[in-house]
Amino acid sequence: MSSSAVHFIPILTTLLAIPFSREIFRRYRKFPDRLHLLWWALGIATYGIGTLTESLTTLLGWQEPIFRAWYVSGALLGAAPLAQGTVYLMLSRKVAHTLTVLLIAYVAVASGAVYLSPIDYAAVETHRLSGGVFGWQWVRMFSPLVNLYAVVFLIGGAILSALRYSADPATRHRMWANVFIAVGAILPGIGGTATRMGHVEVLYVTELAGMLLTWTGYRM
Repeated sequence: MSSSAVHFIPILTTLLAIPFSREIFRRYRKFPDRLHLLWWALGIATYGIGTLTESLTTLLGWQEPIFRAWYVSGALLGAAPLAQGTVYLMLSRKVAHTLTVLLIAYVAVASGAVYLSPIDYAAVETHRLSGGVFGWQWVRMFSPLVNLYAVVFLIGGAILSALRYSADPATRHRMWANVFIAVGAILPGIGGTATRMGHVEVLYVTELAGMLLTWTGYRM
């Protein structure tokens, strides 16, 4: 697949995120006490917003507002809402509420820095997005912590659930469901690491694969 073709993959990922997010949100409407479903629906929606900004960059070229929206929705919110859903599923409501306040405050501060940072236009590439264009490179230091949060709760929660379900043959399908979700969450992280190394096309591929695996796991 040529590089130019890879740049169109986020369009497909965005189109898939719409029905996936709606599916989870409809289930939340049936069970409004299950706040983890609301956060998961928000998580898939922000995932789709991130890939939408990538799609717009492919179609329109690099635009500063789109780039800043991409960084907030992708680097800061890529997996955090999904992880917060797992927090509500696995921890007490009181602890989950506290972590929600802390997460929102952290993302708000980080987002403010993203929108205030000057841009190094000499580093801009027409159809590729990279945090390397920030004039304040320290802004990029916000994302590792929130991504670590996502790893601990989203990936860690899925792995823990898989181990729990593996003991009983009657729930073995749920074990595989959580394996799919864990791998689906890991793949975009790999793509994000590749983006930091200048290979944003890897992110586009892993985002699509991650979306498909996560949806498969959710359905199971």
